Amino acid sequence: MTEITQPDLALLAFAREAQERAYAPYSGFRVGAAVFAGGEIYQGVNVENAAYGSTICAERGAAMAAVQAGQREFDAIAVVGDAEAPVVPCGCCRQFLAEFNPEMRVIMGGQTDALEVKRLDELMPEPFVRGFLDQDEYG
Repeated sequence: MTEITQPDLALLAFAREAQERAYAPYSGFRVGAAVFAGGEIYQGVNVENAAYGSTICAERGAAMAAVQAGQREFDAIAVVGDAEAPVVPCGCCRQFLAEFNPEMRVIMGGQTDALEVKRLDELMPEPFVRGFLDQDEYG
């Protein structure tokens, strides 16, 4: 496990703050996330939908807020959910986040003091990234 730093704890606090605003009427599993990019923090929450496939994860919500603000390179993301153990991003979110930095720090927390920090490429080895779309390389 990667050492937990003060900036990790600060980012996690923003994720916990966001978690309070999650919309999870179906699962009751609230998730908050915070992205650190360009010296700024962008928050997101899970937003569930009766058509469950339309649900948006907190990690993607925070990432979209960062992109909307003009960020394209993320340094770190913190995610926290309604579980005892640290909550990890789902596979879809891992792939989505890899677009913005496959080596970013991922700080994961739950409802206890247990934390885990890893690099995204540890959680999502060999993501599908823009290099695969280079026609010169694969065409």
